[in-house]
Amino acid sequence: MNDDQDQIIEPVVPVETDYQVGQDNVEVWGFDIHNPVFVLSACLVLFFVGIVLGFPEQSNHFLIDIRDTVLNSFDQFFSLSISFFSAFILLLMISPFGRIRLGGVEAEPDFGFLSWICMLFAAGVGIGMIFYGAGEPLAYYTGPYGTPLNIEPLTEEAYRMAFSATIFHWGWGAWSVYALVGLAIAFFAYNWNLPLTIRSIFYPILGERVWGWPGNLIDLTAVVATLFGLATSLGIGAKQVSAGLYYLFDLSPTIQVQSLIIAMITSIAIFSVIRGLERGVRVLSNINIALAFMLLVFVICFGPTADIFAAYLTNAQNYLSDMFTLSEWRDRQDRAWFHSWTIFYWAWWISWSPFVGMFIARISRGRTVRQFLFVVMFVPLFIALVWFTSFGETAIQQYQLGIGTLPDGITDFSLVLFQMLEQMAFPMISSLFAVVLLVIFFVTSSDSGSLVVDSITAGGKLHAPTVQRVFWAIVEGLLAIVLLVGGGGSALGALQAGAISSALPFTFILLIAAISLLRGLYLETYHLKKLEQD
Repeated sequence: MNDDQDQIIEPVVPVETDYQVGQDNVEVWGFDIHNPVFVLSACLVLFFVGIVLGFPEQSNHFLIDIRDTVLNSFDQFFSLSISFFSAFILLLMISPFGRIRLGGVEAEPDFGFLSWICMLFAAGVGIGMIFYGAGEPLAYYTGPYGTPLNIEPLTEEAYRMAFSATIFHWGWGAWSVYALVGLAIAFFAYNWNLPLTIRSIFYPILGERVWGWPGNLIDLTAVVATLFGLATSLGIGAKQVSAGLYYLFDLSPTIQVQSLIIAMITSIAIFSVIRGLERGVRVLSNINIALAFMLLVFVICFGPTADIFAAYLTNAQNYLSDMFTLSEWRDRQDRAWFHSWTIFYWAWWISWSPFVGMFIARISRGRTVRQFLFVVMFVPLFIALVWFTSFGETAIQQYQLGIGTLPDGITDFSLVLFQMLEQMAFPMISSLFAVVLLVIFFVTSSDSGSLVVDSITAGGKLHAPTVQRVFWAIVEGLLAIVLLVGGGGSALGALQAGAISSALPFTFILLIAAISLLRGLYLETYHLKKLEQD
């Protein structure tokens, strides 16, 4: 049984396994690593790093070719999968399974409600929301990269769809993937006493075979997807931090500068990694949310306040009415936009799902299934609505009124936030504040990502040696740098290629995971009723 959990319970479902957490681990050089998941994961990533550094130009072409092939061949598959996950989570939320408590009927939450929300949000989408907060609605409205459904740019309909499409990308669909992985891991770890790792989700289907090569392959795929998803976010964060430094100090945002930023912030993340979950990630997450809230309030107060408040309800209504149209995958007239935005987002969320899902599983013991799903699905949706409406409305109005440099068009997505803040009160202070916020989000993502990857590659151990988490923090930073270097002038495309290509195989795993979770919840409910009757 799982002797590495902080609280051991007797499973309601009679799980007949002799597997011990860490039984396949090898202790070497101060590491306590799962054999062969750790070795294969590290070798694959480091081999990729070597190839890209050795052949940067060829690697860039290869990455972009993979991205385009996956987008052209599997766009409908990604779209259908997200629709399935969204419907599946909704059904679970309203089903009798919602009464099941993660950790058993007497389990108490490990973290307070507010800290819990702060951690799941900060680890999930913090960097991305800052990067895209002002730029995405403005881009959809003005149309430099195409518009949703090929709507005419700069029209009333384009304004409406700018917010509907943005919230569509960051709302229910994204978090349904996180909720599925997080709930499945938490349920099988805390209710069945299985290791806190991806392979445990498949125990109802694979049985004891989950501890062999099928499970190793599942965990290996999850680690690779997580590392590329994290590298994408870290690369995007570095691009915006360098843009902020360029705006503030005229420091040219070159690949070398961005790489140095990643290296420096990874060093800070290592310090947080050493401090652990309670003193590291939890503290950083609370700081993140406090600073993000302050920036949000600043934009609301010094932006078009009345229009922002009026837009909240309007955008919520439009999102609900437009989400089904935006979910359509057949005969898309906006194929280029659909691939560049919607399908990229779906792949990004899927590649992030092992990381975010395992992290929120780690912090969600003691919650009921219904409470878990309700908070994980609706709180981020509400935050996305408020965030993108506030920043997007401000940026669009500056464009419409011809204020500042935004009316000249989006030349660099990384600069949009700072171009918007430049036309508001205290521009230097607010821009520096935004850079600091980005850095802290950056550190949090690297820290929590290292925690998750380390847990998978340690066979589900929650308290593996700190040196392993430090190792994975370094690998994440190195991979982000390599993707930037390999991408050259099209660095964002290379980052996207890494996330998209790694997400494809993991999507198949998630579809099977949904079936396995459903079977596990059914067995739990069946045995609970049987115990009540006895």
